[in-house]
Amino acid sequence: MTPNAAPASSGPSRRGFLASTAVATAAVAGGMPLLAACGGEQEGRKEGATSGKEAEKLLPAFVASSVVTPDVPAKNGSAAGFTRAIPASELKTSVPKKLGSGGRLKVMSPFWGTPPKADNPYYTAMNEAVGVEVAWQNQDGVTYDQKLGAVLASSDIPDVVVVPGWNLMGRIPSAVNAKFADLGPYLSGDKVKKYPNLAAVPGEAWQRGIFGGQLRAVPMPAPYVTDIAPLYRKDLFEEKGYDVPRSPDAFLSWAKEATDAKSKLWACDDMKWTAFNVFGVLSGSDKALWWNLEGDKLVNRVETEQYLEALEWARKLYAAGVVHPDAVQGKAGGDAGNRFTAGEVLVYNQNISDWWGKTAEQRTQNPDFEMAAFDIFGPDGGDPTLWAVQPANIFTFVSKKASKQQVEDFLALCNFCAAPYGTKEFMLTAYGVEGIDYEIEDGLPVKTQQGVNEVNGAYDYTGNPAPYVAYPDLPDITRSMVEWQQRMGAFTRKSSFFGLTVTEPNRWSNLADDFEQLEDDVVRGRKKISDVQQAVSDWRSKGGDGLRDWYRKLLDDNGSAK
Repeated sequence: MTPNAAPASSGPSRRGFLASTAVATAAVAGGMPLLAACGGEQEGRKEGATSGKEAEKLLPAFVASSVVTPDVPAKNGSAAGFTRAIPASELKTSVPKKLGSGGRLKVMSPFWGTPPKADNPYYTAMNEAVGVEVAWQNQDGVTYDQKLGAVLASSDIPDVVVVPGWNLMGRIPSAVNAKFADLGPYLSGDKVKKYPNLAAVPGEAWQRGIFGGQLRAVPMPAPYVTDIAPLYRKDLFEEKGYDVPRSPDAFLSWAKEATDAKSKLWACDDMKWTAFNVFGVLSGSDKALWWNLEGDKLVNRVETEQYLEALEWARKLYAAGVVHPDAVQGKAGGDAGNRFTAGEVLVYNQNISDWWGKTAEQRTQNPDFEMAAFDIFGPDGGDPTLWAVQPANIFTFVSKKASKQQVEDFLALCNFCAAPYGTKEFMLTAYGVEGIDYEIEDGLPVKTQQGVNEVNGAYDYTGNPAPYVAYPDLPDITRSMVEWQQRMGAFTRKSSFFGLTVTEPNRWSNLADDFEQLEDDVVRGRKKISDVQQAVSDWRSKGGDGLRDWYRKLLDDNGSAK
C-alpha cells in the first residue's frame, strides 16, 4: 500500500478538495495504488495502448471553461485554486438546459462507509436537476474488486459501472473491452461540445479513458504533478529554530539532531516515497510509468542507479534511528498522520490533501498547529527531477447493452457533475441541498451531519471538472498547495508511457509484484541492496527483458502520448 492510500473509512472522492469545517477528514482523490492493467485471454482483450494519430481521432475536442476564473490559475500541471466561497448571488450557471430525458440509470460504484437511503433529499434533488433518475448500487469499497470481478464475469451488468484504476487487474481489463460501450460516437472531436463541462476536461485525462482502442470511459481528472508531498510541522520547526533541510545529507544531519527517543520524538516517519522523488526515480503507482526511453534504450526504474540510491538513503534514515519505531515495524501508513499530529514525528510523506485535512482537524483543538510541505530537493541539494503521475486514475463506463438514450442520459449526468467551482451545479453536486445538507456559516458552506452522511461518494464518480483545489475555510493553504504543485511541476518530466492506459500481456502481469515488499525490507535493514540487484537480475531473466521488448514495440508502433 502506497502512502497515499485512502483509509477504508473515507474512499477517494472527486470532491476531496472541498472545505467543510464540520468534517476534517480529507478524502484522497485517486489515492489508492493503480496497478498495471493485465488480463486473461478472452473476448474483447486488446493488449497495448492507443496513442498518436489514432488517439487524436478518438479524443474529445478541448474547450476550456470560462464560466469562473480561478484565484490561482493552473500552471506546470498543477490544479487551479479557488480561495473563497462564492455567495449564492454570484453563482454562475453552466448547464442552462436540462439535458436528461427523465430516464433511469443503475450505477454501481464503490462506497466507503454506510450508503445513504435511496430516497434522501440529496439524491432526489440531483435527479430532478439533471433530469435522470439514478439508482445507486453502492458496494463496499474495501472489497469492491471482488464484487466488480463477479459482476463483470456475469451477463447482468448495471447500466453504468465505476472502475477504480487499482482494480484494473486480473481479467477486469478484458471485461472492460468486452462489456462496455464506445463513447466515441458521442464525444470524439466536436461532438463533446454538446456537453461543455466535459469539453473542459483536459485531453490528457481523456487519453486515459481509451481502452481497447476505443474511448470507453469518462475519467476522473487529476494533476500530473506528484501527489506525495513531504509534510512537516512548521509550528514545531519554528519553535525549535530548525531550518527546512535542502539536501539528503542535510536532512539526515537534521534528523539526528531533532530525534529524542526518550521524549518520544522522532524526526520522521517512513520516507521511501520522498526518497524516490529526491533521487529522480521513475514514480507513480501505474507500472507503465516505470518505463522510460533513455537514449535508444527502454529502461525500467528497478534497473537504475537512482532507484538504488533512493533505497540506500531511506535505509540510512532507519539505521540512524530517526524514524518512528511504529514505521520500523511496518505499521499502516495511515497511522503516520496520527503520529504527526500527536507531535511524535516532525516530517512524513502523504497525499498533499492531508495539508488541508490535518490542519482543519487540528485547528479545532490546537489553534497553534501549523504544517506545510517543503520543496523536494535533488540528490545534491539542487533542483530535483520529478516524474509525472497519471492524469486520471478512476474511470466510469456504460454497458454495451445500454440504449442510445441511456448513454446520452449518462453523459448529461456527467456534464452536470463536471460543472466548475463557482456554479450552481457545483454547489448542488458538492454540498447538496441548503438547509438540509449544509448551512452557510460566516460566509462558508458547512455540511450538516446529514450532509456528511449523504453527500459523499456517488456523484463524485460521474463527472468532474479539470483539477482544482478549493478550501475557502483555509484560503492560505489552498494557495500554498497550488503554488507547491506549480513549483514542483516546473521540475516534472513525462515518461514514455505517461497518459496511456496500458494492458500488459498476461504472462508478465505479476512480474514486479515482489519489489515493493523487497524495498520495504531493504530500507528497514532486513535485506541488502545486493538483494535488490539479484532481484533485478531474476526479473530480467524471468521475463523483464521480454516485457521491455514488448513495451518498446508498443512505443515504436504507437508513439508516446506526451
